[in-house]
Amino acid sequence: MPVSLTLFSPEEANALIPFLEPRLSHLVAKKRELDQAQHEIEMMRLFQDTGASLGNPDLAAREARERRAKELGEEIADAVTAVHAKGCVVKDLDKGLVDFYSLKGDRIVFLCWQRGERRVAHWHSLSGGFATRRPIQQNKN
Repeated sequence: MPVSLTLFSPEEANALIPFLEPRLSHLVAKKRELDQAQHEIEMMRLFQDTGASLGNPDLAAREARERRAKELGEEIADAVTAVHAKGCVVKDLDKGLVDFYSLKGDRIVFLCWQRGERRVAHWHSLSGGFATRRPIQQNKN
């Protein structure tokens, strides 16, 4: 499926924050839960590899954790798809980072927003990232 490119002004990106904030909070929490479930599954697999019998309750618990991890993965994918459908790009689920394509002069750049910030106030190049972001107001053309 071809990806459409939506270009945002800072004001248009800011208008999406009420949509994004609760979804990113939910995604960050679900990602933490998924990470924890995957860690537990890995530990349970190690236990199984030590020769535990098929009737061992830890093995049944592992199957339940695997089902839950699959559900969480699907829930996260659906939520990320909903954010992407708005034209945004989810960059980091652990930090709640979202980028918005924008124009700076004749260059396509990313406006950068992190969950918890009141507004979109930074940008960075397409090849840069959070560490290279700069304040919008200091870089107007």
